[in-house]
Amino acid sequence: MLSNRYIPDSMTHKLSDFYAGCRSRAVILALEEDRYTGDITTIATISPEQQGHAVIRAKASGTLAGAGVAEEVFRACDPGLTLGFSCRDGEAVETGTTILDVSGNIASLLMAERTVLNFMQRMSGIATRTAAYVSRVAHTGAAILDTRKTAPGLRYFDKEAVRIGGGKNHRFGLFDMILIKDNHIDASGGVANALGNAVAYRERNGLDVQIETEVRSLAELAEALPCGPDIVLLDNFSVELLQQAVAYARSCAPAVRLEASGNVGIHNVAAIAETGVDYISIGELTHSVTALDLSMTIAFV
Repeated sequence: MLSNRYIPDSMTHKLSDFYAGCRSRAVILALEEDRYTGDITTIATISPEQQGHAVIRAKASGTLAGAGVAEEVFRACDPGLTLGFSCRDGEAVETGTTILDVSGNIASLLMAERTVLNFMQRMSGIATRTAAYVSRVAHTGAAILDTRKTAPGLRYFDKEAVRIGGGKNHRFGLFDMILIKDNHIDASGGVANALGNAVAYRERNGLDVQIETEVRSLAELAEALPCGPDIVLLDNFSVELLQQAVAYARSCAPAVRLEASGNVGIHNVAAIAETGVDYISIGELTHSVTALDLSMTIAFV
């Protein structure tokens, strides 16, 4: 299950089922869109009884993610396959590292190959990039967060890969946190109005969720803090403005957590973390993925 600091304990059981459903449905859909009526090339050229052995190896260095998903894909194709993992999620791999040995029916191996690699390469790319950011801020107290800028239908896997890479999951969707953005603020007539509405809604409905609001200036920060947000998102603040915002917020609302977002890159994430913010959210982790190169080779018996 994804690790999400915004999810209250009272929702954990239902969300565990929800997440498991997201994962299993995505695996089946990925297999179905690839094979549809069947792998006609394999059917046409290879005996259905032929057995073989496959090895997945890294062709680049990085952080492995998706081993558990690979196992689920192989099992969905053929429960009779025999799998042996040499590496697990979160482990560092180098070029040539053997990740997985799998043996059994050749048709099953060929059917699973591309789906397994698609999941593992994307997830490992996300985990590798996340780990690079986490390393840059390790000397601070800041946590690296993901966003909702994920591939449609793959959010579970994108967010799991961030967690494997050492990052933290922000809200999963629109349902598990009240996050007031600029359009909500403008439509409500200001940040104080938006927060007042959100706090009242939470109390009226007995919701056990966090309230976070974006602010675009020090003036909006000053307006927001007395209204009871749990978290304030400092959007597109320069490092200098972040320092001022952190100092101000700590002096008058020390319990409020602060998140920096916007214009964050590997070149400046350490400086942003050193301002004292609690969280740094980075869309690049999932919207600009560079897949980790992996390969699967098959030996025929």
